[in-house]
Amino acid sequence: MTKVYLNPYINFQGRAREAMEFYQKALGGKLELQTSNEQGVPKPAAPGDRITNARLETEGVLIVGTDGHPKYPAKVGENVAIAVGGTDAARLIKIFNALAEGGQNKMPLTEKSYAGFLADKFNINWIFTIDKT
Repeated sequence: MTKVYLNPYINFQGRAREAMEFYQKALGGKLELQTSNEQGVPKPAAPGDRITNARLETEGVLIVGTDGHPKYPAKVGENVAIAVGGTDAARLIKIFNALAEGGQNKMPLTEKSYAGFLADKFNINWIFTIDKT
């Protein structure tokens, strides 16, 4: 069975650990904090590591966040996106391409890339992830 999900994706501009631990304290649930090595391979984040992916899941709530990338600081108003993910690659690519019409395809989504990023024609940011099955 395939699935597609939507959730907020927040760039905390270097404060992801602090923010996500705060939300976990308020909401409960399971918090996962990841960083990446020099090759971009995800691994659990140690204290002091830059957070490339934070995920808090609890009772129907999913919040995903990041410290962002130091070379690409988020501008005010652009630090929140709608995240779309799931296991149905063909469906996700179709949705991605439809939302990109009239907008800006910032990072194409393909079955090989597993991730994509766009701003739709209303300037709403969308981040896509194809879950590996």
